[in-house]
Amino acid sequence: MPMRTECKNFESRTYPNGDTVRKCNLDLAPDAPWRCPENCPKFERRLADVAWTHGSLAVGATPPEPASVDDGSAAAVLDAAEDIVNSIGADVRAEVEAERAAANRGFFSRIFKRKR
Repeated sequence: MPMRTECKNFESRTYPNGDTVRKCNLDLAPDAPWRCPENCPKFERRLADVAWTHGSLAVGATPPEPASVDDGSAAAVLDAAEDIVNSIGADVRAEVEAERAAANRGFFSRIFKRKR
């Protein structure tokens, strides 16, 4: 089944350089941007009319589907890439928190410095 653009969990974003991201916000479409699961348990149709002003949903053309989508190797590569990113997440967070703590210590030490 192709990506369901009418699902409230579908997101499409086009960047200034022309690249377009098409994805499931719940990460339930392992073959995104080409396909959604056939019977997705979280499929919910977008609200039709709730007296809001709607913009146009400009979804670019779906890129041609590679053969690796059928054999599952595309999903395996994406899963491996996600595992790499997730594995360094804790290290990056600790590094950022250490930098913030050091910056905050510097700020307060300037305000409350001891006079000699």
